[in-house]
Amino acid sequence: MTIYTGRGDQGQTDLRNMERVSKDSKRIEAYGTVDEVNALVGVVRPTGHDDIDEKLREIQNHLHVVQADFANPAPEEDDPQIDERHVETLESFIDEADTELEQLTQFILPSGSEPGAKLHHARAVCRRAERRAVSFSAEEPVNETAIVYLNRLSDALFTLARLVNKREGVREENPEY
Repeated sequence: MTIYTGRGDQGQTDLRNMERVSKDSKRIEAYGTVDEVNALVGVVRPTGHDDIDEKLREIQNHLHVVQADFANPAPEEDDPQIDERHVETLESFIDEADTELEQLTQFILPSGSEPGAKLHHARAVCRRAERRAVSFSAEEPVNETAIVYLNRLSDALFTLARLVNKREGVREENPEY
C-alpha cells in the first residue's frame, strides 16, 4: 500500500463511511486536533517515569479511538467508540497522581521540566480539541462521551505534568497579578 493516494488533493477527505467531506469541516478539524494532541503526547514519551509512560501510552490508544469515533457519523455497535470506562480510566489516573501531589490553592504557570512543560502543551491543545468537538457537535451528531473524555483528558494531562515536575524536583510557579 502506498502512503499517497491523491484522493485529498482537491481538499476533501473520506469519513469512515466513505462519505467525502471538505478538509476544513468542523468534524475534520476536531479529529485533526485530537491527532495533534496524540502527537504531542508521543513527543513526551519517554518521561523517565515508567508508570507515567504506561498511562501516556494508554491515553494515546484512547485518542485513536476518539479519532475513529469522530470520523464516523453513523457508528455501528462494533465500531470503535469512547465510553464511560475510558473516562473512568482517566479519573483513576488523576486520583492516583493526586496522592503524590500537594493540593492546589492557586493557578500555576504551565512550565517546569521538559516532560512537564510538554504535558502542559498537550493539555492546552487538548482543550482546543474539546472546543472543536463542541463546535462540530452543535451541527452534527457526536458521541457526547468523547467530548467528556477530552475534558477529563485535559485534567489528566495537567495532573501528570504536575506529577512529573514534582518528581523532577521542579517547583511550581504561580502567576503574579
